Amino acid sequence: MFRYIVRRLLQMVLTFFGATFLVYALMFANQDDPYQALVGERPLSESQRIALNAQYHLDDPFLVQYWHYVRGLLTGDLGTSLTQRRPISEMLAEAWPITIKLALLAVLIAAVIAVSAGVLSGIRRGGVFDNVTLVITLIVLAMPVVVLAPVAQVVFGVQLGWFPVTVTRDAGLWDLLLPALVLGTLVIATELRVTRSSVAENMRADYVRTARAKGLTNKRVIGAHVLRNSLIPVITLIGVDIGALMSGAIITEGVFNIPGVGFNLFRGIRAEDGPLVVGFVSVLVIVFLVINLIVDLLYAALDPRIRYE
Repeated sequence: MFRYIVRRLLQMVLTFFGATFLVYALMFANQDDPYQALVGERPLSESQRIALNAQYHLDDPFLVQYWHYVRGLLTGDLGTSLTQRRPISEMLAEAWPITIKLALLAVLIAAVIAVSAGVLSGIRRGGVFDNVTLVITLIVLAMPVVVLAPVAQVVFGVQLGWFPVTVTRDAGLWDLLLPALVLGTLVIATELRVTRSSVAENMRADYVRTARAKGLTNKRVIGAHVLRNSLIPVITLIGVDIGALMSGAIITEGVFNIPGVGFNLFRGIRAEDGPLVVGFVSVLVIVFLVINLIVDLLYAALDPRIRYE
């Protein structure tokens, strides 16, 4: 296990540098005028050019610029936002709590609905519930969050008044429930289908027939054997989906005006605030890598047959 963790950590380091390098290159390397790219469409004076050059080392080769950025990132210095004139680390510290609450609530809602419905569909494969569930998942997959979010806001927030239309920084779980439901639709359909397929496959496995031959009840067979083995691919998918929810939060937080990571990243992209975008995306890359490592380490706990050595 120790060697596996070390190997994965080395892979994470390579992935981190590769991802941050691509993001940094996309934001700065291909710009004809990197100074103007930093400030957007605003007029730029010579004194401002000198200040930007001193701050971002724009007269150095691109790889040297990237090294200066990584060195600051590893020491916790994410730079300063050009549009907000505030340290990016400070903005990130304010935005993370509400985004974490939104993402965890969305993951919880998606997992409960997807696993419950997926298990029932897998047990009763080919039945009415299974067919209805498959149709609903197709409808959900066909509706992108960029459409679903404003529709849910208008229907449930404006017309019915069940939920607040916008969310403040100190919002409670009820205020975040509608955005979390919208955000969770990104992954509910996929998780449900994976759970259904995994349960249906395990229901036909030899160990299930052996357990039933020993006289175990159907509830015991499903709970202790089928469900535990079926959750392995679902746990993997949930770990990957957390990254998808982080990216999907850009649209959801933008529609509901939630002052989280996605909202600030969306605002930074629109304002062409390069340091803000690169800083926020780099932190999201780190979060995604750590979550995937944790998910991989959970495999052995779910299935003792899995060994990394």
